[in-house]
Amino acid sequence: MKRSSTTFLTLLAPLLFLSACERGVDPSGKPEIALVMKSLANEFFKSMADGADAYQRDHGSEFDLIVNGIRNETDLTQQVALVEQMIARGVDAIVIAPADSKALVPVLKRAQDAGIVVVNIDNRLDRTVLSEAGTQVPFVGPDNREGARIVAEELAKQLKRGDKVAILEGVPTAFNAQQRRAGFEEAMQAAGAAIVTIQSASWEMEKANAVTASILTANPDLAAILASNDSMALGAAAAVKAGGKEDQVRIVGFDNTTAVQQLIREGRILATADQHGGQLAVYGIQSALAILKGESAPEDRKTPVDLITKAQLP
Repeated sequence: MKRSSTTFLTLLAPLLFLSACERGVDPSGKPEIALVMKSLANEFFKSMADGADAYQRDHGSEFDLIVNGIRNETDLTQQVALVEQMIARGVDAIVIAPADSKALVPVLKRAQDAGIVVVNIDNRLDRTVLSEAGTQVPFVGPDNREGARIVAEELAKQLKRGDKVAILEGVPTAFNAQQRRAGFEEAMQAAGAAIVTIQSASWEMEKANAVTASILTANPDLAAILASNDSMALGAAAAVKAGGKEDQVRIVGFDNTTAVQQLIREGRILATADQHGGQLAVYGIQSALAILKGESAPEDRKTPVDLITKAQLP
C-alpha cells in the first residue's frame, strides 16, 4: 500500500522519467489521487495538506494520495511541471489549487485528455480560457468575494468616512485574488473610506512587509490595511509595528492561520476569514472520488467561509 506523502518538486523530478510500463501501475488496485497545491510554506496550504493526509488515513481502503506543492506562490513553471509529472505517473485524479487561473489550463487539459479526472479547488480556473480550450473543470471552493466583504465590513465598523485604507492583493491573475480585492473594495466604498492604493504582494509575507512600509511612508495617516491572505497580513503587521503605528493602523486578513489567530488575540490584527483549508482539500478529494466511481457528474460545489474575530477564538 502506498502511503501519503508531502513531496516537493525537486524530489518529484524523477517521476518524469518513468517508463511506459510503470505508468499508472498501482499495486493496491485503488485509485491514486494527486493533490497539487501552491506554496507549502504558506500555513494555509500546510493545513490543506494535513487535512488531506488525515482524510486518507481514515479512508485508506478507498484511495492512495500524493500531496505536493510549489516553493512560492508565483512558481507557475514548477506547478505546471508537477502536473506533468502526475500525468506521466498516470494518476487517476488531480485535485489542484492553481497558482494562476489561466496558465494552468493547458496542462490540465492535457491531463484530462490522458483520462485523468481534474478537480479545481481554492482558486477558480478562468472560465473563458477553459471554454477556449474546449473543456470544463468542476470547482470546489468558497465565495472569495463574499468572504472578503464580510471581513471588510467588520473593519468598517472601526472606521469613519474618509479614513484612508490600503489593499494588499495576491497574484493579480489569480481569480481568488481578483474576487477578494473586489469584496474589499465594495465594503470600503460602502463605508465611505478612501482607498489610497491597491498593491500586489503576491500572497507573500516578506513582500507584504516591504510594500506596507512603503505605503506607510507615503500615507502616514493611513487608518487600515486589508490583506488578501494571512501571510500578507503578517507582513503588514510587522511593518506597522516597526513603524510604531499599531495604535493607528487596523489590519484584516484572510485564511484564519494560527499565526494570525495569535495576533488577533493580541489586538494587532482585527479579523480574518476562515475558508476551512483542511476541509476544502477533503471536499475536492470527495468530488474526485465520486466522479471516478461514476456516482455524480462533475459539478461545482460551494464551501463555507466564516468571519473570525477575537470573539470567535478561544
